[in-house]
Amino acid sequence: MAEEEDDPIIQEIDVYLAKSLSEKLFLFQFPIRPAAMTYNGMTHISAKIKPKQQKVELEMAIDTVNPNYCRSKGEQIALNVDGTSIDDSNTYSTKLMDKQTFSSIQAASNTSRYAAAVFRKGELHVTPLRGILQLRPSFTYLDKADAKHREREAANEAGDSSQDEAEEDVKQVTVRFSRPESEQARQRRVQSYEFLQKKQAEEHWVHLHYYGVKDSRSEHERQYLQCQATGMENTELIKSPSEYLTMLMPPNAEEEFDKPMAPSNVLSMAQLRTLPLADQIKILIKNVKVMPFANLMGLMATGTDSTAVLRCIQQVAMLVQGNWVVKSDIIYPKDSTSPHSGVAAEVLCRGRDYVMWKFTKGRWVVRKEVAAVTKLCQEDVKEFLDHMAVVRINQGWEFLLPYDEDFVKKHPDVVQRQQMLWMGIQAKLEKVFNLSKEDMMPKKQDRQSGLPLVISGEHRISIARTKLNENCGRVEKELQKKKDLSKANAGLVADMEIKEEPLSEDEEPMDTSASGDSINNGMVNGVHLDENSHDLLKGHLTGGHTDAVSQELKEFMNTTFKKHCVLSLSDLKRLFNLHLASLPPGHKLFSGISDKRLQQTVLDIGCKQILVPFPTHCTAAPDEQKVYALWEFGDVYDQHRQILFELFTKNYRVRRNVIQARLTQEFGDDLSKQSVDKVLKDCCASYGGMWYLKGTVQS
Repeated sequence: MAEEEDDPIIQEIDVYLAKSLSEKLFLFQFPIRPAAMTYNGMTHISAKIKPKQQKVELEMAIDTVNPNYCRSKGEQIALNVDGTSIDDSNTYSTKLMDKQTFSSIQAASNTSRYAAAVFRKGELHVTPLRGILQLRPSFTYLDKADAKHREREAANEAGDSSQDEAEEDVKQVTVRFSRPESEQARQRRVQSYEFLQKKQAEEHWVHLHYYGVKDSRSEHERQYLQCQATGMENTELIKSPSEYLTMLMPPNAEEEFDKPMAPSNVLSMAQLRTLPLADQIKILIKNVKVMPFANLMGLMATGTDSTAVLRCIQQVAMLVQGNWVVKSDIIYPKDSTSPHSGVAAEVLCRGRDYVMWKFTKGRWVVRKEVAAVTKLCQEDVKEFLDHMAVVRINQGWEFLLPYDEDFVKKHPDVVQRQQMLWMGIQAKLEKVFNLSKEDMMPKKQDRQSGLPLVISGEHRISIARTKLNENCGRVEKELQKKKDLSKANAGLVADMEIKEEPLSEDEEPMDTSASGDSINNGMVNGVHLDENSHDLLKGHLTGGHTDAVSQELKEFMNTTFKKHCVLSLSDLKRLFNLHLASLPPGHKLFSGISDKRLQQTVLDIGCKQILVPFPTHCTAAPDEQKVYALWEFGDVYDQHRQILFELFTKNYRVRRNVIQARLTQEFGDDLSKQSVDKVLKDCCASYGGMWYLKGTVQS
């Protein structure tokens, strides 16, 4: 708020959207000033465009009379390009380089964020741009000069020798018919550079006419940069919140222009969700390697069936300690080899399955032991472990994720099926690696293990009883200490009764507010009492403490309403709770302030309740419909605010022109725009072109 007051609004400008030229307006960016390219005070321009490609070529005249122009160099360039012959197809008809060609490229692929603006009579007229093109010098005439040079050299080398040669012998010609083009070959041909260049060359140039800045036709076209219907109400601003949000953030649409292709293994989440569910899961688990089921469901689209996800994940991953680890044949497909040792994929899959199986038996694996059993090089074994474990110094490799007990409890059928699969894999590993019985037995569970211990129900009950007996003495000592502390402070509290019997089921907790007429609505602001808070005992307060609490509460209300001016009861309670959270333990406000006392204090400091007529379909809570405003600030805007509050007792939302007319009627033509802005800023919030009292805009 302080920053906004330091930077006041000095002027409001109406903005209009002009659409007459929105589909035709292009912005050209030149490397040099076009005004410098003049001849006898006139700019000679010929232009042509390819609309589909948004490509433009401009030919602009060069001032050959200018003393900075090198005439000899211009003649040399024209001679190299056109030669000595005089022809209509010559690039430079005057035998002098007297024009320059500029060719365009797209400066921005998406121009929906850019517009051209015209400021006129206090109004800003904005026209969206169709495209932004950068015009750069084109040197195609150099290519033409090189081609003619090569032709002259070829003619000089050949000479007239071709006339003396005999006619060539007749040669046999073999005719071959091409095979039918496959779909993949056709797609490659369509995406090739030559094909795209050919398609672009097929589009014909459209010649344009250039008109100067002061030409009457230019003046006429510039009028279309201004909105033609400024007096009509813009229906696009009268939208529902969902429609307005769609206008601000339209759904993604495929762009027509070509984009550089990303690597084949890179997919965005939007692209990923266009694939079938099985492909989505395969791509995710292949890249992540190890993933809990909850994380996998979080990456799926909203509404995806968990049963279908479970069915798909079991095809590409195995369950290890409640988490899903990608299968070895997905990482090492058939006919592939190790990048480290050149070992075949089948051998790598057996070694990686052994590592996964070891992690089903315990949390820790030693790399040397795995290498000794699998007979694979250290680099291959390290790659297996990097997929699913993290190294711990002097301990070995620990499984990457903790044991997912929640998944195991929720899906016992899946766990049982995976155990049967692991039994089959274990049997294969026994034969391949000649494992002994000691190798097959799981090692003793260590303290760092994340696997759950199986404890019977009776054992759990006995453990709980033991802990209860141990804590019983400590709890009784703490309770006795609190009672002694309360009795020690009994002399500080007058007329105090301590009731130690527990409340019956029919009795309600006593309101801890200091006022005797507090309502029993069960809604009490504040936090639990601290051991050091001795002033409040069983809801009774001394008279001096009551006055101190009331004074502290009034100071908080004065400060809050001078800062916010208008607050609903819901917002007031939220600010009060934030204030309590910032106070030290044992503060006097920790006495359980009721809602009724909060509202009474608001009225005591000079605030009034604004009876806003909310609509019948309003979904606001009762606390949100109670609105309070500070009636007098003591400044020159008090009457302005009171008239504003009166308007909101007739309607819960008001247009600005209604507010402006009512204030003008009361204060006359002396009313300044700054005064209206000040009052609206203090008391109201704008939404959808309407003004609401603060705290009621969500309603």
